[in-house]
Amino acid sequence: MSAARRIDVHQHVVPPFWADELPSNGGDQSGTVIPRWSPQSAVDMMDSQQIATGILSLTAPSVSAWKPAERRTMARRVNEYTADLVVKRPARFGHFATLPLPDVDGALREIEYALDELRADGVVLLSNYEGKYLADPALEPLWAELDRRRAVVFVHPGLPQISGLVAVAAPMVDYPFDTTRAAVQLVQNGIIDRYPHVRIILAHAGGFLPYASHRFAQLARVFRPDADSPAEILAKFRRFYFDTALSASPVALPALKAFAGTERILFGSDFPYVSADIAGTFTAQLNAYEDFTVAERKSVNHGNAWTLFPRLAPQYDKAA
Repeated sequence: MSAARRIDVHQHVVPPFWADELPSNGGDQSGTVIPRWSPQSAVDMMDSQQIATGILSLTAPSVSAWKPAERRTMARRVNEYTADLVVKRPARFGHFATLPLPDVDGALREIEYALDELRADGVVLLSNYEGKYLADPALEPLWAELDRRRAVVFVHPGLPQISGLVAVAAPMVDYPFDTTRAAVQLVQNGIIDRYPHVRIILAHAGGFLPYASHRFAQLARVFRPDADSPAEILAKFRRFYFDTALSASPVALPALKAFAGTERILFGSDFPYVSADIAGTFTAQLNAYEDFTVAERKSVNHGNAWTLFPRLAPQYDKAA
């Protein structure tokens, strides 16, 4: 295995049965084309980019457009399919469980099954479900259970319920916007305070959060006089983890490091929704970034992930 030993926390699974049924269940309205994918193509990509393990997740629109009963069934099928990939290649794959949201009762049942029986590494949540964001009061029981379990939650952007821009596909601009929207609401609505044991990873370096964090913190009291101080809000923003998927550019990395420090940055590729070539471009930029010490680079590549996913750490020499 390659020297970097990266843990990729932002890598997607494309179960063939899900891809086949998606067009008849709302399709993907974001403009994204479902990519060709196989477990071997994922391993080949990982080998080419010094990735030891990819933690697989189902991307947007997940199973949200299926009818309620069928949504639970599809989430279970996706989770069992992905868990089987992990059983066959435990060193190469992990997985975040898909939940049948906005069905909260179904999601609670699936958390129990996926974490207890399938041994999922955490769960994946979309930034919004039918326009309801993650700090919506209806999702409070979900956060309480995730907090009780000290779960890892990977927040992936979903399609916001706003009009799209002509000639601008939603994943280009609307997705990082929606991640930002969800993250700010999680802090402002107190989810971060009430459920401090949940470890939350924000996709794509948190969207615009690091870049605009001071704006959000300073304006909070303009609109809510009882809001926390700017320093307190910034500290809460820094409790998130941030992956590098599509975000390891020489422009983005300095802002991310200045905001989050290296203890909260995790490697991400976004394969196969970006090609191995595009993912490789950002991996090369990460490799070329000179403002990481040797220890910081190891933390980003795998050390921080070992803290979140201890089952992966014993496979390697932690000092390597």
